[in-house]
Amino acid sequence: MDPSIPFIPLDIAVLTISDSRTEVDDTSGQVLVQRIEQAGHRVAERRIVKDDIYQIRAVLSQWIANPEINAVVTTGGTGVTGRDGTPEAVKPLLDKKIEGFGELFRMLSYEEIKTSSLQSRAVAGVANATYIFCLPGSSGACRTGWDRLIEAQLDHRTRPCNLVMLMPRLLER
Repeated sequence: MDPSIPFIPLDIAVLTISDSRTEVDDTSGQVLVQRIEQAGHRVAERRIVKDDIYQIRAVLSQWIANPEINAVVTTGGTGVTGRDGTPEAVKPLLDKKIEGFGELFRMLSYEEIKTSSLQSRAVAGVANATYIFCLPGSSGACRTGWDRLIEAQLDHRTRPCNLVMLMPRLLER
């Protein structure tokens, strides 16, 4: 962190992908909202959709097209069961995939949950200058993903580099 560089708050949307969660019991979405706000960013929007690739794509497409949303963090649907379809929904929308995100996430998860980490298909990428991070649906996975990967990359003060430096919409202001 370079404290001489000013913090730039981002507008981040949170999408929970679940066939069973509601706003009342969406603990993973709440973890992300709390962490985003504690970091000094704004929650631009929060939604819950069924684990259906077309519903996921519909919401993400709106957010990707919205120049006011800088990033999206999703939770859920990254496993290997029949209904888990987040990677399949998201990948066609990406202009570029951030290959290292899933690799690092699984490495960090291995420290906590050992070989169960191989069941995660966490992915990230950029679409229309909007960064998208797809995390598993557990609260622990959301804490690991935000605390150990996403937060630093969405902080302009992180050195030697961060994703904010690469956000053309944000740096045009």
